[in-house]
Amino acid sequence: MQKQPIPKNEMERVISLADYDLDYTSFQENFKDLAKLAAKVAGTEISLINLIDSYTQWTITNHGLDIEQMPREDSVCQYTIAGNGGHFEVPDLRADDRFKDKFYVADDPSLRYYYGIPLTTDDGHNLGALCMLDKSVKTLSPEKEELLKIIAGEIVNRLNVHRVITGLKTKLHEANETKKKVAHDIRGPLGGIIGLAQVISEQGKENEIDEVLEFIELIQRSGRSLLELADEILTSDKPAPDLKADEFNLIVFKDKLQKLYTPQAINKKIMFIVNTSANSATVPFSKNKLLQITGNLISNAMKFTPVNGKVLVDLSLEIEESHNLLKIRVTDTGIGLNQDAIDTILQGRAGSTSGTLGEQGYGFGLALVKHLVDTLHGSMYIHSQPGHGASFEVILPQVWN
Repeated sequence: MQKQPIPKNEMERVISLADYDLDYTSFQENFKDLAKLAAKVAGTEISLINLIDSYTQWTITNHGLDIEQMPREDSVCQYTIAGNGGHFEVPDLRADDRFKDKFYVADDPSLRYYYGIPLTTDDGHNLGALCMLDKSVKTLSPEKEELLKIIAGEIVNRLNVHRVITGLKTKLHEANETKKKVAHDIRGPLGGIIGLAQVISEQGKENEIDEVLEFIELIQRSGRSLLELADEILTSDKPAPDLKADEFNLIVFKDKLQKLYTPQAINKKIMFIVNTSANSATVPFSKNKLLQITGNLISNAMKFTPVNGKVLVDLSLEIEESHNLLKIRVTDTGIGLNQDAIDTILQGRAGSTSGTLGEQGYGFGLALVKHLVDTLHGSMYIHSQPGHGASFEVILPQVWN
């Protein structure tokens, strides 16, 4: 079996990609102009912008070929992101033992030529690749290669802009939550001051202490003013009925997961089911890192589940007084895990293994999940035994609105 290429900085690479917190299905229009331009510059029929996580190559924008995803081990771009050079070229895919039996070479669209440029961050992490493909052999001049590198750089620039905007939205949300918390914290003491002032005021009337009464009246007036300000803060940012750009609810989250991972389930001939709790299905919650966490768990489950097996995802949101709890459970009927493997994952040291169909694992997927859950102050639990499948449960606290 051909050993799959893995970048030397793979763990850092997948963390870097996760930090962009991307919804891989929402960028078709954002990069459509660049994909079309790349194909025109290269003189190829096809141009794809691909991002590669631990398990999957996601085509976030396509030109000339209608494709959204494929297993990482089937892709050519996996070699592009693993190399240290400026590009990766395959003059004839049919003549290369690594690719000649792949579905896109042996069957329609019968591709032959590949030219890929890594999408590299300033930190040296290859998030994916801009690739050009054609049904006939091509030759690119140095001038065209330089133009394609410029286009790849612009793709990374746009991804960076998206990350900055997302980060600003998150900080704004956090600032609003801090504002609400301050308002909550001052309401109690203010209420006590006003109440105490009321008691003193009533006693003062009986004793006719004019100077004290005037002072107490000022306390009451100032206290009520601050209390009204606190109430204004608490009511000024009521969530709109529609979801914000940085939010999911269980219905939207379920729909997104089904769209992203049903093709993988069909490809491997396993059953894929997503369930949600009905009592809180429309309550919004932060979508920060959710697709990266849940997607890695689902892809891992599918990797270790045999044909005709099942992967079940249960999503629920528990409403509590101070905060809500989002619970994600991914259960499979795969080969299961022993306790040593569970301990390795929970300690953040998960590595590469092979799946049920002999797919070469890239590892780091579960280690990435553990890392992301920790950064969100959540918890991760694994229940499994060899031969009886595995269940991964993630619990993420959500700020109460």
